[in-house]
Amino acid sequence: MNWRNNTHPQVVAVLGAGSWGTTFAKIVADAGASRATDVRVWARRPEIAVDINERHRNTQYLKDTVLPANLTASADPAEVLADAELVVLAVPAQTLRAQLRSVRDLIPEGAVVVSLMKGLEVGTDSRMSQVIEEELHWPKERVAVISGPNLAMEIANRQPTASVVACADLETAAWIARACTAPYFRPYTNTDVVGVEIGGIVKNVIALAVGICEGKGMGDNTKASVMTRGLAETTRLALALGGDAETMAGLAGMGDLIATCSSPLSRNHTAGRLLAQGLTLDEVNASMKQTAEGIKSAQAVLDRATQLGVYMPITENVVAVLQGAISVDELGPRLLSRELKSESVHAQ
Repeated sequence: MNWRNNTHPQVVAVLGAGSWGTTFAKIVADAGASRATDVRVWARRPEIAVDINERHRNTQYLKDTVLPANLTASADPAEVLADAELVVLAVPAQTLRAQLRSVRDLIPEGAVVVSLMKGLEVGTDSRMSQVIEEELHWPKERVAVISGPNLAMEIANRQPTASVVACADLETAAWIARACTAPYFRPYTNTDVVGVEIGGIVKNVIALAVGICEGKGMGDNTKASVMTRGLAETTRLALALGGDAETMAGLAGMGDLIATCSSPLSRNHTAGRLLAQGLTLDEVNASMKQTAEGIKSAQAVLDRATQLGVYMPITENVVAVLQGAISVDELGPRLLSRELKSESVHAQ
């Protein structure tokens, strides 16, 4: 199979039936409705597949949002992946490697693989695209990432948004973008996979900090300060890894950061707020339907920054809160107690 023979994919497989996985499947199904694109979702829980197939809804994650008729689901990954030209991965970041090992023999040779995940793998500090390339032995030209201000519930309700499709091969990125261009979803393309992934990863950690600040009753000045300085340390890490500063000023950097730090729909923002209200980390995790990736990835982000000599004080203090080394009451003052220096992104 050669995906380049088709202007648009005929079969799209989405692995993961959470809020963002299902929403992205809806986007592709809406985009391909006139072409009868076959969009299939793998659901770990059979009852979710039944809900999607019989009621055209995923009530667990998207409430009463009606899903397109050309979107179906199955708990059998072989059924979902058969003949897929575009394979979209939307599973928790820390489970990705194991998931890929269980399905890699089912992924059609030549398929394009897309990551919707925003996390670093604990233990290896690998980005999700790197895990995909390692486990599938896939070339960079057929591995892409999508990121941006992607609050699933808003997009599922057809509220307009824009995002970025990044791939080392711009033609591949453009092919994916055509597949997911819907009336309410506008994808842009670039080749900065590193920058797009780092923007999506670190903003979750910054959102935890902003959520904590909000939960402690701090105002908009505080939150704006944390977001702005958070973007600066995100940019430092991205540049150190070979990313592009322009990406950090765009949808996958500043855009995603603003949405994730500002919205009550954001899992990481919500997790930070719950921590500030006195819940333990275990209680926060138990109270949420889906993973707040910032909790899982914060230590990996700090480890990577330390290896590269990149100073990330907000990330460092969020990790200290998560590990119980400091209390949520100490976070705000610690962020302001650093020595005076230039505002430049390059200032450590």
